[in-house]
Amino acid sequence: MEKIESFLSIVENYKAVFLDSYGVLKNFRGLIEGVQETLDFIQDRGIEFRILTNDASRSQEQQSESFTRLGLQGIPPEKIVTSGMMAKQYLQLKIKGGKVAYLGTANAAHYIMQANLESVAIADLDKHDLDDIKAMVFLDDEGFDWNYDINKTVNLIRKKNMPIIVANSDNLYPVAKNDVSIATGAIAKLVESIINKKFIHFGKPDTQMFNFAFDDLNSNGRAFNKEEILMVGDTLHTDILGGNKFGVKTVLVLSGNTTPGEVEMNIRSSGIIPDYICESIVG
Repeated sequence: MEKIESFLSIVENYKAVFLDSYGVLKNFRGLIEGVQETLDFIQDRGIEFRILTNDASRSQEQQSESFTRLGLQGIPPEKIVTSGMMAKQYLQLKIKGGKVAYLGTANAAHYIMQANLESVAIADLDKHDLDDIKAMVFLDDEGFDWNYDINKTVNLIRKKNMPIIVANSDNLYPVAKNDVSIATGAIAKLVESIINKKFIHFGKPDTQMFNFAFDDLNSNGRAFNKEEILMVGDTLHTDILGGNKFGVKTVLVLSGNTTPGEVEMNIRSSGIIPDYICESIVG
């Protein structure tokens, strides 16, 4: 078994910490007990933090409000970086006019389409009138009929040569102690394999979110080096791989997607090695 260490004894040696949301601050039960004390510990020592989440279904403000409803204080919107923000930024820069088709919920679409573009759900798309469709976005794993709308998505992408954006790269997420649900990234990868095309993926492990958070840290008059930053997550293939690629130290916690019983096997089989392993960020 890999060595399990105390998170608080690790984090106090860094000047900034990037925290994943699901599996680190909260899980299927709600807020992880003791997380508020850890966040207070981080802030009391002047350690900067950012929340990096692959949840593209809610804005920074909505994410912050969600933490508050769970009982976690001290996470303002500006401390949160979402994969949806990266997708929205891409749409603002690259798509000029027209409509964007999406697979997901109307709430997620409203947030992403603040890029001043008109959105249309795949379910409402007229397959005989596609001239104004300029991009397609995979947003969420709910809000649509999995059989009918995924088939419709496949046919849209086959007919239209346009940017295909994946706003959440996660393959799955826990919904109970021993159960998971398929996430947006897995749906997108299924469609990619069917039509043999590569889409534009946002979120961890890709570097856009890390670059954004790093630049944000260094925009407030302080200067941070990557050696002074710690990335904390519960998933090897997103959080830890992303942190490793970006060049910061990484902590794998066992309070979410990775459990104590599988951690050693997962590290060996994936070749993705965290710098530290902790039970959680509590203690």
